[in-house]
Amino acid sequence: MDKVQRMAREHGVVIFSKSTCCLCYAVSILFQDLGVSPYVYEIDHDPEGKEMEKALMRMGCNALLVPAVFIGGKLVGSTNEVMSLHLKGSLIQLIKPYMSV
Repeated sequence: MDKVQRMAREHGVVIFSKSTCCLCYAVSILFQDLGVSPYVYEIDHDPEGKEMEKALMRMGCNALLVPAVFIGGKLVGSTNEVMSLHLKGSLIQLIKPYMSV
């Protein structure tokens, strides 16, 4: 859990991902299109990946787990939550401090 929390604090926008997840890729592209370079961490390439999945679940991620998106150190959620914020126009306000444009 410490590793997950540390990464979330150290990077503005973090996406915990799996290399085979198309939704993870789509969320990453969304952030890039909005001018943010997210820190994408593929947990399936980490020997501690299963422990990280458990930590994400304890933090409130649902059973699908990835993508698990953190903005400003706070868990936003998965694809549904990110897209919902984007459609409401709220996502831009959250990511504004991390935009490179």
